[in-house]
Amino acid sequence: MKFEKIATDPGSSARAGLLTTDHGTVETPIFMPVGTVGSVKGVYHRDLKEDIQAQIILGNTYHLYLRPGLDTLYKAGGLHRFIGWDRPILTDSGGFQVFSLTGIRKLTPDGCTFSSHIDGSRHTFTPENNVDTQRRIGADIIMAFDECCPGDADEKYAAKSLHLTQSWLERFCRHFDRTEPLYGYSQTMFPLIQGCIYPELRRQAVEHALSLDNDNRGGYAIGGLAVGEPTEKMYEMLELVNPLLPDGKPRYLMGVGTPANILEGIARGVDMFDCVMPTRNGRNGMLFTWNGIMNMRNQKWAQDFSPIDPDGTSFVDHHYTKAYLRHLFIAGEMFAAMIASEHNLAFYLDLVRTARRHILAGDFAAWKDATVGRLMTRL
Repeated sequence: MKFEKIATDPGSSARAGLLTTDHGTVETPIFMPVGTVGSVKGVYHRDLKEDIQAQIILGNTYHLYLRPGLDTLYKAGGLHRFIGWDRPILTDSGGFQVFSLTGIRKLTPDGCTFSSHIDGSRHTFTPENNVDTQRRIGADIIMAFDECCPGDADEKYAAKSLHLTQSWLERFCRHFDRTEPLYGYSQTMFPLIQGCIYPELRRQAVEHALSLDNDNRGGYAIGGLAVGEPTEKMYEMLELVNPLLPDGKPRYLMGVGTPANILEGIARGVDMFDCVMPTRNGRNGMLFTWNGIMNMRNQKWAQDFSPIDPDGTSFVDHHYTKAYLRHLFIAGEMFAAMIASEHNLAFYLDLVRTARRHILAGDFAAWKDATVGRLMTRL
């Protein structure tokens, strides 16, 4: 994987770049739709490519490991072939999902033993077998296995958690460096920067990760944010961490977030984002637009026969009306969730494309400041 920074906004730390993998080139900043089990919920791959214009999607190691399982993925030739997606894929390590299984997982210095949420069967992830698992899945970009520290953890717990993550990162890097991709194309890995909301721990995390840097480290992921801490703390940690990371490698803020979060993250030097919010909130009737947020279950839309979003870039925005979409939600039709998910994902991709244009034009900071408040207005 190669990353080329091609522009920086003079009024902020926003960057525009090109991230090149064997499955194609991604323009950054970028938002990655979440395809947890090999599908972005409710959206055809054709629409992901042509309508939403997704350049890269995300899969989840924990879920894919459990179902369909590594044997099936290997026999299929990897996740790209299994799901029929020929553009780049990123996988997270499954660490967040494993550590969310409170009460049915056990942490040790060696790894984490957990019970499947599907059938209760017992499994263990170690840094080494997590590398092997993600090799079999076959994503272009894979994440190091870490412990995701809760956002409200005290400093003592956060330090202990970081020490474990650092130990695992050393093992993950060693095993990644002595293994090879399985499907004839290259893979790169991103170490994770943890440390909760404690500046000194975040500095230690960056210093340790940089000590393991080589050509196999394609970029750096910032984890453990948007997990319960105040939004202001998330921004503070980004302002601290990003300037310490290599300028010539992409920075990925995991699991974030709202449209405003994404623009504020870009302003602080983040290049890559993912979040379930566009599809999850869409399934519940929440639509994001350039003018604010619409709850499509509201009575006010019942006889509004205007297009869903006149400013939208998706086919659904102009082909269907607000009244029709509200009707589908009230009637409990699955088509409502499909329309809303497609709209929201198209909006998120339009958001980062527009941000990129303003970075290239050199006026991103002023545009962002004028835009953020409007995005979160309730319509």
